[in-house]
Amino acid sequence: MAVLSISRRTLARSARVLGVASASAALALGVAGNALACNISEFSAEAKCDGENGVITVTDVDPSGVPATITVYLQNNGADLKKIGEQEVKGSRAGTTITFTEDWKPNAEYRVHVTAKGYVDEDITPNLTTPATACKKEESPTPTATPSPSDSASTPAEESASPTPSASESDSTAPAATPSSAPSAAAGESNLAETGANSNTGVIAGVAVALVAVGGGAVFFGLRRRGASSTR
Repeated sequence: MAVLSISRRTLARSARVLGVASASAALALGVAGNALACNISEFSAEAKCDGENGVITVTDVDPSGVPATITVYLQNNGADLKKIGEQEVKGSRAGTTITFTEDWKPNAEYRVHVTAKGYVDEDITPNLTTPATACKKEESPTPTATPSPSDSASTPAEESASPTPSASESDSTAPAATPSSAPSAAAGESNLAETGANSNTGVIAGVAVALVAVGGGAVFFGLRRRGASSTR
């Protein structure tokens, strides 16, 4: 009888120990399951460039695939300035990434909030800060060429300068002939040649003078004779 009672007592004690151990294991597994199901540490955010367009990506590496809602806000001095967007994501062991299109500015700050009902309701810390270089490079204006002082000084001189005859050209250029009323020797010769005159012109002129003198003398003597006859 004593042996039987000891055996029962031992079995009961062993059952209680196993029960406590099982409960502890179940509680531990439950906590571990909740921790593995979804945790804020499984979410990460990054600002990237898609060509010349800015984007914000959020990656969820929760292997259990618990649905989570991601909300992104633009910050200004620690306050929400604008809501960028909201999307749902189901994580995976390899990681599931969602993308928000946002033309972010360099060194801008964004708050990324994660909500997974029953698991997570908090922000990814620290806040997301964008890179110091924008995705789209600003086009610098093409500098216009400005004339240097030497160019601006020489240009009017070149434009206003007119071709002037050199000293040799002005000396070699004969002055224009001034018209004269006196016939030139060449003209006289040509006129004489045209009218048939020759070197006998002087002789003819002398004979004409002599004839005029003779005629004048004859008139003179005629007038004296007429006067003498009238006085008688």
